Amino acid sequence: MSQLKTYLEESYNELVNKVTWPSWSELQGSAIIVAVAAIIFSLLVWVMDVTVGITGTADSAWRGILGFFYDMVK
Repeated sequence: MSQLKTYLEESYNELVNKVTWPSWSELQGSAIIVAVAAIIFSLLVWVMDVTVGITGTADSAWRGILGFFYDMVK
């Protein structure tokens, strides 16, 4: 039990005194970079999906998400 108490005390001490936390502006900058990267990645996946959906044949197992929705409303 004393080992657990020691572990918790040392963990708390490290988090409070040794960890360097980012400033608010650094955190905002990182969040913007992640958001922009996610948007770019999702657009890339969308373009690939549209391309496969357009170039795939009617008998193709994969026609993209647009082909899937088109088949649903037919």
